[in-house]
Amino acid sequence: MNHQQLAENYHQLGYGCSQSVLAAFCQDFGLEEKLALKIANGFGSGMGRLCQVCGSLTGGFMVIGLKYGRWEAGVEHNADTEETYRLVRLLAERFEARNGTLHCRELLGLDLNDPDQRQFAVDQGLFKTKCSGYIQDVVQILEEIL
Repeated sequence: MNHQQLAENYHQLGYGCSQSVLAAFCQDFGLEEKLALKIANGFGSGMGRLCQVCGSLTGGFMVIGLKYGRWEAGVEHNADTEETYRLVRLLAERFEARNGTLHCRELLGLDLNDPDQRQFAVDQGLFKTKCSGYIQDVVQILEEIL
């Protein structure tokens, strides 16, 4: 199964956007699936329903960190940090070019912290339709830039 299929499968099982993206790539980097799902959980709905940066993107940022992130203490800005930051910006720029914004609130046109608006999103199937598209955009961009 490819990354796009894996991400869609996770999302269809009910995992959030960030979880679906990170989990789709976790085996590539030796990250246990359960741990990936737990790490990414708080980033859903634009980071804990703050409706800020899309969870798909934050999942993508974590994937980039897994591949290029700095792990050595005492080295403030080395080549790993520079490459990580460059690719995070590139992912964000490409996503914004496709979708017009990076922010969950603007992507969905709703405040997911409001229970009525969140229920509206569920009733309208927005998580299954719109969010699936954002997940696929991030996975596709990641495959292009990694």
